[in-house]
Amino acid sequence: MTEKPVALIVLAAGQGSRMQSDLPKVLHRLGGVPLVGHALATGRLLEPEAVIVVAGHGAEAVGKAVAKLDPEARIALQEEQLGTAHAVRQALPLLDGFEGRVIVLYGDTPFIGEETLANLASHAADVVVLGFEAADPGRYGRLVTGPEGLERIVEYKDADAAIRAIRLVNSGVLAADAALLREFLPRIGNRNAAGEYYLTDIPELARAAGHRVEVVTCDEAETLGINTRAELAQAEAAFQARARARALEDGVTLSDPATVWFALDTCIGRDAVIGQNVVFGPGVTVESGAEILPFCHLEGCHVSAGATVGPFARLRPGAELGGDVHVGNFVEIKNSVLDEGVKVGHLTYLGDAHIGEATNIGAGTITCNYDGVGKHRTEIGPHAFIGSDTMLVAPVRVGARAMTGSGSVITEDVPDDALALGRAKQVTKPGLATRLMQVLRQKKGN
Repeated sequence: MTEKPVALIVLAAGQGSRMQSDLPKVLHRLGGVPLVGHALATGRLLEPEAVIVVAGHGAEAVGKAVAKLDPEARIALQEEQLGTAHAVRQALPLLDGFEGRVIVLYGDTPFIGEETLANLASHAADVVVLGFEAADPGRYGRLVTGPEGLERIVEYKDADAAIRAIRLVNSGVLAADAALLREFLPRIGNRNAAGEYYLTDIPELARAAGHRVEVVTCDEAETLGINTRAELAQAEAAFQARARARALEDGVTLSDPATVWFALDTCIGRDAVIGQNVVFGPGVTVESGAEILPFCHLEGCHVSAGATVGPFARLRPGAELGGDVHVGNFVEIKNSVLDEGVKVGHLTYLGDAHIGEATNIGAGTITCNYDGVGKHRTEIGPHAFIGSDTMLVAPVRVGARAMTGSGSVITEDVPDDALALGRAKQVTKPGLATRLMQVLRQKKGN
C-alpha cells in the first residue's frame, strides 16, 4: 500500500493505574476484544513487514493475548517503564535489517483509522507526527509549525500564552524511517521532571540534523486514549455507534439499533435482519438474508443465508449454520455443524455434533458430549428425526432417515432408516395417585 515497507511498534507496557485494575490496561475489552487488538487490526491493513508489541506490566498476559490476536506479532519487553523513547528502543533489536517506515502506535488508543495510518506510512517526510485540532487543547503538547513543516513540540508546562493558544496538538503517534530512529533514539536524554526518555524529542533532533519533519492531521475522535473506566465506557459507546451506523449503511436492518452490540470483527451481509437486544461477540459472520431474532448471543460462529436464529438462542464458538437452518428459542449450539435445512425448534443443546441436512431435532434434545474427561462427537445423518427429550450419549451416530423415540437415551449407533427406542417400560398403577395424595395430606396435617 506504500512505497516504503512498513513496520509497526505498538506501545503496550503501561500499568494503567487509573483503571483501578489488576488487569493490564491494554487488555480491557472494547468491542469484544482487548484494546490492543484495535491498534493491531488497523495496523495490519497496511500489510506491515513486522509488528512489534512492547509489553511491560503484565507482560505474560499481554503476550498471550497478542498471540491470539495476531500470531505473527512479536513481543519486546520493557522491564522498566522509562518513557516512550525507551520503549521504542526495546523494540528496535527486533527490527534488525528492516529499512523502511516505522509507525509507533499506542495500545490504549483504539480509533486511529486506516486512512490516517496510510498517510503516515506514505508521507515523504523523514519524520511525521500525528496531530489534531483539539476542541479543548488543555494540557496537550502544542505542535508549532512553519513554512518548513513542524518546527517543534512544546509541552504545556513549557508554553507561553501565545503557544498555549495554538489548537494543533500532539497525539503521540509518530512515523519515522527506521535508520533515523536507530540514529537518534540513543541521543535522547531524560533530564526532565519525570526522568523519562520521550519520543517527542525525535522531531527536534531530526530537524536539527537537517531532516524533513512534518505533521499529518486527523479528526480528534481518532486520538481518543483510554485511561479510566469512564473513558472506556465512553469509547465503547462511540465504537457501538460507529458499528451500528456502518451496518445500516451496508444494508443491514437493525430493528432497534441502540440495543444491538457489535464486536470489532462482526461481519453482517446486506439484507440481514437483526432484532433488538442481540449481542455479537468476536468472530461472527452472518450472511445476507439471514435473520437473528431478539435476545440472542452469538460468538465465534457462522450463519448462512436464509437461516433464522432465536429468539433467546445462543451460538457459541464453532457453530456453523447452513442455509435455511432454523434455530429457535432457548437453543444452544457449540462446535457443531448444521447442514442446510436443519430445524432445531427449542430447548436444545447441540455440542460437538454434525447434523445432516433437513434433519428435525425435537425439543429438549441434548448431545451428551462430555464424560468428565474428554469431549466426544455426535453424528446425525440427513433427513433424520430426533424425538423430543432425546439424550444422545456421545460418541454416537444416528443414520440417515433414522428416528429416535421421545424420551430415549441413545447410547449405541442407530443404522440408516431405523427407529431407536431407549426408554424404560411404562408401569401404570390404577388408583395409586389418589391414595398417595391422601397419605401425603394426612402427614402434612400431623
